[in-house]
Amino acid sequence: MNHNSNLVLPSHQTETQTQDETDISVWRFRGSDTAAKASSVTMRVIVYKLFDECSLDVKKPLLPLAHGDPSVYPCYRTSILVENAVVDVLRSGKGNSYGPAAGILPARQAVADYVNRDLTNKVKPNDVFITVGCNQGIEVVLQSLARPNANILLPRPSYPHYEARAVYSGLEVRKFDLLPEKEWEIDLPGIEAMADENTVAMVIINPNNPCGNVYSYDHLKKVAETAKKLGIMVIADEVYCQTIFGDNPFVPMGEFSSITPVITLGGISKGWIVPGWRIGWIALNDPKGIFKSTGMVQSIQQNLDITPDATTIVQAALPEILGKANKELFAKKNSMLKQNVELVCDRLKEIPCLVCNKKPESCTYLLTKLKLPLLEDIEDDMDFCMKLAKEENLVLLPGVALGLKNWIRITIGVEAQMLEDALERLNGFCKRHLKKTESSFQALSNGKI
Repeated sequence: MNHNSNLVLPSHQTETQTQDETDISVWRFRGSDTAAKASSVTMRVIVYKLFDECSLDVKKPLLPLAHGDPSVYPCYRTSILVENAVVDVLRSGKGNSYGPAAGILPARQAVADYVNRDLTNKVKPNDVFITVGCNQGIEVVLQSLARPNANILLPRPSYPHYEARAVYSGLEVRKFDLLPEKEWEIDLPGIEAMADENTVAMVIINPNNPCGNVYSYDHLKKVAETAKKLGIMVIADEVYCQTIFGDNPFVPMGEFSSITPVITLGGISKGWIVPGWRIGWIALNDPKGIFKSTGMVQSIQQNLDITPDATTIVQAALPEILGKANKELFAKKNSMLKQNVELVCDRLKEIPCLVCNKKPESCTYLLTKLKLPLLEDIEDDMDFCMKLAKEENLVLLPGVALGLKNWIRITIGVEAQMLEDALERLNGFCKRHLKKTESSFQALSNGKI
C-alpha cells in the first residue's frame, strides 16, 4: 500500500440511486448547514480540491506536500520506547475503562510534570485537561469563550482550524499580521488597534505553524504585556515545541503567566510523530486564579463533559512517554527536517518564481513567496497549485488557505527523495509557465522581481 493512501478520500457519491432524487417532499428531515461556513475555511476543503485535479493520465505518482503527516513515512517512525509504553498498557488491561472527562489523574500529573520543566510558575494536575488531540483543545477553549458579540484575535497566516472553530462557535474573527520582514514577529501595534471591549483572547502559535519561526523571550514578554493592557488572555499553541532544528531556544508562553493568564495547548502528535493517537492537553497557566474567578475553568469542564474523551490506553501511557522525553528522543527527526530544509532552499534557488525569505527553524513546513509577474497564465496562488496538481500530480498548499495570498507552503516532513522529485517537477512546471518576455528576464536579472 502506498504511504499516502490514507490521504486521498473518494468523492461522496452514491453509485446507485433507488429513489427519485427530486422527490424529497415526503421526507421531513434535511441536512443541517450549521457547519457549512466553518467547513468552508478549513484546509481540508482546499486539499481535496487539489487532489481532485490529479490524474492517472499524468503517469507520475502523486506527491502530497500540502499538509504534514511525517508518520506515514518509515524514516519518521516514532521511538520503540514510545510504542512499548502503549503496548504495556494494552497488555496490562489498565486502559480498558472509561476515564473522567478531564482525563485520568496519572495523565494530568504527567503533563503537569512535563510542562513544569520550563516554567517558573508551576501548574498542578488540576490545571490540566486531557483532550482528543490538540484540535479538541482548540475547540473546547474557543467554545468556552463564546458569547454574544465576542471577538478573538487570530494570526495571519495561521493554522486554519482556529478560524473554522471560531466561526462555528459564533466568535467574530479579527486577524493580526505576522511580519515576514521581521522574521514573522507579531504585529503588536496592529493588535492594539483592532482590539475593543469585546475582544476576549489572542492566539499565538509558537513554534509557528506555518512560518517555522521560534519567538524570542523578549518578544513573548511584549505579547504578554500587550494582552494585559487589553485585558485579554493569551492562547498559546505549543504543539511543535519538540520540533525545533534552528538556533533559537523555545520559551513557553506560560513563563509570562504572572503578567497575563495563559492557556497552553499541546500534545504528542508532532514531537512524537503519532498524530493518529489523538492525545493533547489544555494547561492553565494562571498563578493569580483569574480563570477560576471569571468562570473559564468551569466552562472548560462543562464543554469537556459533552465531548468525547481521549483514549484511556494512551492516557495511561503518558507518564512513561512524557517522563522519558529528552532532546535525544527527537534528535533524529529534527536532523532530517533540517536537512530537508537545506535541500529545498538550495533547489529553490534554481526556480526564479519562488523565493524563501527565511529558512524555517521549526515545524514541518516551508513558506515560499510566489512571484506572479514572472509567470503567464497563472492568476494567483490557488491557480498555481491547481495547475501544478493537474500537470504534475504534485500537491502543494496555496497560501490563501492560511490567510497569506500568493505564497506557497511546502511540506518538508517527508522522505528526502520525495522532495527531490517534487522540486524537479516544480522546476519544470515553473519553466513552462515562465513569461518569455525580454522585460521579464531583464527585471529578473536586475533583482527587481
